[in-house]
Amino acid sequence: MSLHLTKLCSVLLLEHFGPIVQVVGDDLLKYDRRTLGSIRSTSKMPLNKIKEAMCVLIKYGFVVHQQNEKSIEYAIYPDRILMILRYPRYMFLMKSLLGDEAEAMLEELLRQGSETASEVIIKTYQKLQQLPAERHKPVEVLKEKFESLVKNQFFQRCLSSENVGDMISEKADFNLPDLNVQALCRLVNGGKADPGDSKIYWRVNFDRFTQDLRDQIMSSAITKRLDDNAGELMRQMLNLMYLRTAPWEATSNPIPYVEIKDAVRKLNYPLLIQYLDQYLCLIEEDTCQFLRRVGDSGGGQFSINMKEAFTQLTWTTLENIVMERFGSKAARIFRLVRTKKYVEQEQIQQLAMIPAKEAKHLTYTLLQENYIHVQELKKSTVSNAPAKIFFLFHIDLNQVVGMEINHCYHALYNTIQRRDHENTVNKRMIEKHLRVQTLTSNLKEHGATEEQLNDIAEMMTPSEKLELSKVQDIIKKLGAAELQIDETLFLLTMYLRYH
Repeated sequence: MSLHLTKLCSVLLLEHFGPIVQVVGDDLLKYDRRTLGSIRSTSKMPLNKIKEAMCVLIKYGFVVHQQNEKSIEYAIYPDRILMILRYPRYMFLMKSLLGDEAEAMLEELLRQGSETASEVIIKTYQKLQQLPAERHKPVEVLKEKFESLVKNQFFQRCLSSENVGDMISEKADFNLPDLNVQALCRLVNGGKADPGDSKIYWRVNFDRFTQDLRDQIMSSAITKRLDDNAGELMRQMLNLMYLRTAPWEATSNPIPYVEIKDAVRKLNYPLLIQYLDQYLCLIEEDTCQFLRRVGDSGGGQFSINMKEAFTQLTWTTLENIVMERFGSKAARIFRLVRTKKYVEQEQIQQLAMIPAKEAKHLTYTLLQENYIHVQELKKSTVSNAPAKIFFLFHIDLNQVVGMEINHCYHALYNTIQRRDHENTVNKRMIEKHLRVQTLTSNLKEHGATEEQLNDIAEMMTPSEKLELSKVQDIIKKLGAAELQIDETLFLLTMYLRYH
């Protein structure tokens, strides 16, 4: 585990769960497997505090435990902690797919880590009651919405067992409980009742969200390369893929043309229906290689190549990174080395059409930054003659991807730290602004005059308002940067998942 990943996980635990959970998390991140006693000896914390922190980490799925011969050992999963960065994207995805009620349920389950279905429905109902009347929903509708989330595998059961060792190898369970709607209605009105799911807890199925974000990247890439019709065709083919192929297979089973045509006919895309054959041909012949024809029977059969798709997307991402860091000429050299696989310095100067001195400087800059690598090749024509050494430049894609993932960890850590610094330095001004907003809102509810509202607004001087505006812009930009870096990180981790 890299140092930057450890620091990033540590700062995320501190930000969302506090210093006690952070200390326990840091101990688990530093060592592979730990017992409560070993954590206590290194952290110097009371055992009851360590147990409380461990309960939190287990509840949110960051830590798993296993019984060995002598004691219970705990292990932490950094990848699950990093998913905290994607919570806003998960919620936006849920809102766009299934509406505001589903988003509220997801938010509640993300906040709690695990919860019963009845508690999620009740808390969602209470939250919606605070919104305008047209957005209120009855309990029956919320129950149906929860069932829809489970059927679509966004939520899954938390499995538990008396045997601690069984907790690590749990299989996804999507069996719905038989909830009593009348009992739920009594509970939301403040009464007492048993909805029938007191020991059945649910958690978010992050694997399903990861699949959807992966599919979004692929359809978005096709949309950018061709148009919206091609992007929608790719989305429909991904849906058809799930009917016959496991979600994480590197290559899908063949999808018949007839099924693709039937799926497209149900859409409101007249141009796509009219030119379906041409769109399939364009995607198949495109250099991104997302799609390939695997048969001609019945109008043709097509297979989605996930592994090759994310290889091509990763190459494009790395080329853009090189261009942003070192310029377009360096990106040209990087692209040339990628195409030729192994190439000499003289060939780079000739084929890249860059002056020799500049080409050599850029090549060795990329070599120094580990974007390209050099391999020695000895060649001797006569047995007693000294061997001639050739230096061939090439790219080790896995190594470059690993390096960029580490850069993403470092950048995310710096972004979060900078955002926290801005909030800390300007804490008094931000709190003052919030107090002014709260006072203004309360006075408006009680029918305050315009003069009174202006007096409240003048509590903040013009210079404070200007400074606050600058700080808010910085924090907004840092938040946007955090999301963009995480998108790059997600794409690169998808590449490693298929290789």
